[in-house]
Amino acid sequence: MYFGSSEAYAMEVANESATKKPKRLTSVVWNHFERVRKADICYAVCVHCNKKLSGSSNSGTTHLRNHLMRCLKRSNYDVSQLLAAKRRKKDAPLTIANISYDEGQRKEEFIKPSIVKYEQEQRKDEVFNLGSSRFDQERSQLDLARMIILHGYPLGMVEHVGFKVFVKNLQPLFDVVPNNTVELSCMEIYGKEKQKVYDMLSKLQGRINLAVEMWRSPENMSYLCLTAHYIDDDWRLQKKILNFVTLDSSHTEDLLSEVIMKCLMDWDIESKLFAMTFDECSTNDDIVSRIKEQISENRPRLSNGQLLDVRSAAHVLNSLVQDAMEALQVVIQKIRGCVRYVKSSQSIQGKFNEIAQQTGINSQKSLVLDCPVRWNSTYAMLETAVEYKNAFCHLPELDPDLALSDEEWECASSITGYLKLFIEIINVFSGNKCPTANIYFPEICHVHIQLIEWCKSPDAFLSSLAAKMKAKFDKYWSKCSLALAVSAILDPRFKMKLVEYYYSQIYGSTALERIKEVSDGIKELFNAYSICSTLIDQGSALSGSSLPSSSNDSRDRLKGFDKFLHETSQSQSAVSDLEKYLEEPVFPRNCDFNILNWWRVHTPRYPILSMMARDVLGTPMSTVAKESSFNAGGRVLDSCRSSLTPDTRQALICTRDWLRTQSDGAWISLKLMRLCLIRLTT
Repeated sequence: MYFGSSEAYAMEVANESATKKPKRLTSVVWNHFERVRKADICYAVCVHCNKKLSGSSNSGTTHLRNHLMRCLKRSNYDVSQLLAAKRRKKDAPLTIANISYDEGQRKEEFIKPSIVKYEQEQRKDEVFNLGSSRFDQERSQLDLARMIILHGYPLGMVEHVGFKVFVKNLQPLFDVVPNNTVELSCMEIYGKEKQKVYDMLSKLQGRINLAVEMWRSPENMSYLCLTAHYIDDDWRLQKKILNFVTLDSSHTEDLLSEVIMKCLMDWDIESKLFAMTFDECSTNDDIVSRIKEQISENRPRLSNGQLLDVRSAAHVLNSLVQDAMEALQVVIQKIRGCVRYVKSSQSIQGKFNEIAQQTGINSQKSLVLDCPVRWNSTYAMLETAVEYKNAFCHLPELDPDLALSDEEWECASSITGYLKLFIEIINVFSGNKCPTANIYFPEICHVHIQLIEWCKSPDAFLSSLAAKMKAKFDKYWSKCSLALAVSAILDPRFKMKLVEYYYSQIYGSTALERIKEVSDGIKELFNAYSICSTLIDQGSALSGSSLPSSSNDSRDRLKGFDKFLHETSQSQSAVSDLEKYLEEPVFPRNCDFNILNWWRVHTPRYPILSMMARDVLGTPMSTVAKESSFNAGGRVLDSCRSSLTPDTRQALICTRDWLRTQSDGAWISLKLMRLCLIRLTT
């Protein structure tokens, strides 16, 4: 049998089914035709357009159903009648015999529809009305495109025979379009949604932080993903993917800054940029330097621009883990082999369990093999294997090549302790539903303190490994410590006290100098925001923005006057927002504390500082998604998306992110409800 199209497939199945049934008018298709006999010839007359077709019992019903699909005058179903019919069916048992592609096997309970008038005012994007609707090809086509975008389905699914048959039996009036037409619909949706995001960003009162991530495909193509992070006017943390750029061989590292700047200018947000977070600590510093030179200088920041350049905390922790895993590679392979050997048969597993009991091991955990690209699973394997160390040592059939020495078991135990710390901290990052910047400082400081302690280990192997890890961590710390500290200070439960607490442990005798650097840094940033506030009050800022406009007059001899005015005026004022905030007692710590809600409530009390807090707390200190937290292989694009054209790929990825993040899933609920009701009413 040849399945050249869904229609052919449906006709084949329907014809096979029809030959097995008695020639009775049981098909619901006869709800739309009147059977007329003239002499020895039977006709089927369409009740909608009066067209005559063959009504002979030998002709079947396929040609009648095909006519209904094309009949433009076909009336719509009455919803209440259809639902009543379905209620009468609900008690009928569902068996394989009930399931067929043939309309003729749907029972007589199906009610003949009455004519329902379609209100012209009912437009595509309005709330669906149960009592009045008709089939809309364009609307259904856009719903199909949205479904493909939202759930990441391949565009080619519309060419699948099974999909075509399903749609035709569900809604015969819908013309299944080819994937290039669906692609155009997806691009149309992308254009409309992009304009919404553009309008929203242009009206945003706060500033925007940009996360820069590198992706790759199984074919080793490279992609650049740019995601905007910000706190909106209702003090809710938001993020939206702005661009997903395909990089080719011409996009060398020195050109990445131009690619990023072009994206920022396309969205018209370069003047709103507060900070950029890169996923790798090894990112070329020249990229950041070029971007610093191009963005507007009239923006609140530190004189050295340090807050602009942030590196992902989760990435640096993953990098430290990989150092530990690499140092323990031989031991990990042996333990993996031991576990695989024990789990190779039930008899060996049983003997191993007996030995474990004899050696006094009471662990409730079971041995597990790891997934090498998921380092948390390798940690779980090591942790359990260490508990069964004595059992492994006494297993006589164990391959001698897999046997571990006491030193190797000791290293495995020590490094497992290292990994446990990173597991706990990354779980804190990925498990937080609102990962504002303030949550990172105490966790990163704890890593810093532990690295210092590990470097003091009397074991040469462990101390050498710790020194390598600390050198990598120090590079991250030098770039991000100020940003981390400032965000912690803006947490009313911590303020300067948390910085003083950790810095005394990290720096010892030089702690006061380091604390002063942080204090000077936050004051400098606050002064920059105060100047911006002064310019806004004087009407020198762009409408709808908290950012000052840059002067186009290069001969302006009063460029420094605003700063001078602010400094001299501030000395005359009583207490600034920052001073008032820091002098007041810390807020009590509790598990239900919501820092964004706290700042929203206290905005009238700290008008300038709250403006700064919104931008600082919205900085993404980590760019790793929850599902990728323990992935050693980096972000990999699936083959379905990597096979698309660059423009289509960007449109689908960005639009999916925008649709999925719409508030409380309201759009999804409405569209799904409307889609279901359309199917019921046609």
